[in-house]
Amino acid sequence: MSYDLAVWQGDVPSNDREAARVHSHLYDEYLDGDELFPVVSVVADFLAALTERWPDRDTGDDTPWASTPLSAGASGPYVYIALAWSSADMASAYVAQVANRFGLNCFDPQMKVLRSR
Repeated sequence: MSYDLAVWQGDVPSNDREAARVHSHLYDEYLDGDELFPVVSVVADFLAALTERWPDRDTGDDTPWASTPLSAGASGPYVYIALAWSSADMASAYVAQVANRFGLNCFDPQMKVLRSR
């Protein structure tokens, strides 16, 4: 079981309900098909920043990632990240902070809220 976050490039949704709708649309468009799209540069830079802190070559006690590589969940302007439950509080705050730094939206599908930190 993992704690998931969705991050994407685009306009900031007006509220959490709109963010949930955008997330669902982007997931269906970019990850639910047979083909992944080239990742936009800001998402690639975002992933590089995350993996600079915690390399994504493996899962385990020394990393918050529940699934690697992170690029497997990235397509176009969208990335879906699975975190280990044991580090979800700390790691999700860091992911949201880095997403904010890159001007990306961060959405928590469990809580159905936009995350800024």
